[in-house]
Amino acid sequence: MSASQKSPRVYLADSGILHALLGIATQDDLDGHPKAGASFEGMVISTLATRYRATPEECFFWRTHTGAELDFLIVRGNRRYGFEIKMTLAPKTTWSMHSALADLNLESLRVVYPGRERFAMGEKIIALPLSQVFTEPLDLFDSGG
Repeated sequence: MSASQKSPRVYLADSGILHALLGIATQDDLDGHPKAGASFEGMVISTLATRYRATPEECFFWRTHTGAELDFLIVRGNRRYGFEIKMTLAPKTTWSMHSALADLNLESLRVVYPGRERFAMGEKIIALPLSQVFTEPLDLFDSGG
């Protein structure tokens, strides 16, 4: 890893429990809630971990002392795959994404978002609709990404 090490972070995999704890009863309540992004992020991370059969020891959040972050990192053997989660229909690349690609030597970085189209955002960066997570290859770590 780079100068910054993998950092622990807590997510609630069950968004229903999170919503109950926050008093969120309806979609309208969620849409206007300041924790809507955290709810989406937790649900996506749980989905990704399940899809790629990632063990807890393979799953990380990454942040540097300069503030670059990566929402979800799967490390399996010597291969590293990064995931950013964006609750926008028009995700854009950020300096954090480029920093993670370089510092972590990622095989690829997928930006999971609630849109409908899969598209390239840059070298090794792919926008991936949440609806397509389960059509991604299971052999991500064996196929070269």
